[in-house]
Amino acid sequence: MSKFNFANIRLFLVLSMVAVLNVDVQAQEEEEESFLSKISISGTVDAYYRANFNGLNKEDVNDAGEELLGTAPGSSFANLPGFALGMANVIIGYEGEKVGFVADLVYGPRGADAVFNSPQAGDFYRSSNIINQLYMYYNVSDNVRLTLGNFNTFLGYEVISPAANFNYSTSYLFSYGPFSHTGLKADFTIDENWSAMLAVMNPTDYTEYNPIGKYSFGGQLGYSNDAGSAYLNLIYGEQTMADDALFQIDLTTGWDLSDTFYLGFNGSYQTTDGAGFAGAAIYPQISLTESFGLGLRAEYFNELEDGGVVYAEDATTTAFTLTGSYTYGNLIVKPELRLDSVDGAEPFVDSDLMPQDNLSSFLIAAIYSF
Repeated sequence: MSKFNFANIRLFLVLSMVAVLNVDVQAQEEEEESFLSKISISGTVDAYYRANFNGLNKEDVNDAGEELLGTAPGSSFANLPGFALGMANVIIGYEGEKVGFVADLVYGPRGADAVFNSPQAGDFYRSSNIINQLYMYYNVSDNVRLTLGNFNTFLGYEVISPAANFNYSTSYLFSYGPFSHTGLKADFTIDENWSAMLAVMNPTDYTEYNPIGKYSFGGQLGYSNDAGSAYLNLIYGEQTMADDALFQIDLTTGWDLSDTFYLGFNGSYQTTDGAGFAGAAIYPQISLTESFGLGLRAEYFNELEDGGVVYAEDATTTAFTLTGSYTYGNLIVKPELRLDSVDGAEPFVDSDLMPQDNLSSFLIAAIYSF
């Protein structure tokens, strides 16, 4: 009888251990599934073809011995002749209840232009030039979020990612404002419409570390509703070892005026000891079908008398960019016509390498989003 009871007890212990192990395994699997469900992977790849109607379309050398890689607007991105690459962009994110992170990686000419101030410390950090954004955040409450790391700028209407802009080429206002910041920012939700942000950051586009020991300060006040949004942005701080404080104020806004018509606006003023720019751009866009739309960027860009940033002191540029956007699944095709005209300089060259003050160009780009 006792032998029979001992056997039953041993069997009971074995079954209990199996049950405990099974519960532990199930709990671990559920925890892993919960973690993986909060991970997201997205991104884009893009390429394009570009040609000038009245300018140089190949590499050449002028009479001064300067090597010319075609001729293109002085704005950033989409400036290479012929068939050209944009970038590959992969964004890995984790969104927890309180904490999360974003690792935004880029590779290709557009990505290299976006992180032009990286690396700062020579070849040892060469791999870091694929980092477009790398930050972590902590939700202090439902209304306050702290973010630490490298994040794209909060100024301006346009962004680095070609999928997030209607026009494929970029404006002068975007190209000569900040691209990225590294620092600490606090985002505040005031109510369902109003928001604010305060930030302390390295000098503009010093993305890996601070080589000069000086800091910039940023701020934003935002308003949004179902029809659109408006953001007033500020940045101030010394950018080099010299006492040359940069100040920029920027207004970005966009509104759906009807079911098919949208109007955006960007106005900005930037100065560093008198050198800088002031300008404005409007962005009317119309949806012609569910898959095709047209958008115009009309931009006025004036370089200040005490120092220009693109072509020359006191030069004025007007640029008109007409873009079509056709969406088929995850693929976006964008044909684009652009006319840049400069008053006060002759920055472009024709096919005979003669200087001229205007440039008309065409491109067609393909962007795949995932």
